[in-house]
Amino acid sequence: MPYQTVSQLPDAVRDNLPRHAQAIYKEAFNHAWDAYADADKRRGDASREETAHKVAWSAVKKEYAKGDDGRWHAR
Repeated sequence: MPYQTVSQLPDAVRDNLPRHAQAIYKEAFNHAWDAYADADKRRGDASREETAHKVAWSAVKKEYAKGDDGRWHAR
């Protein structure tokens, strides 16, 4: 279920990440959704969706970090 817009992202993403980080998340999720369609490419029993979400969060964490104030900030 790739996302067409950031407004379709899960609440946990939209409510916590800055707009640019949301765009990173969406693009990484959509790419991983395609890249890990084959279960043999995923680790363990992870579903396609679970894997795509993990990849998306990883992509965000390369560009953003959660600060002491509890908000995400660009690195």
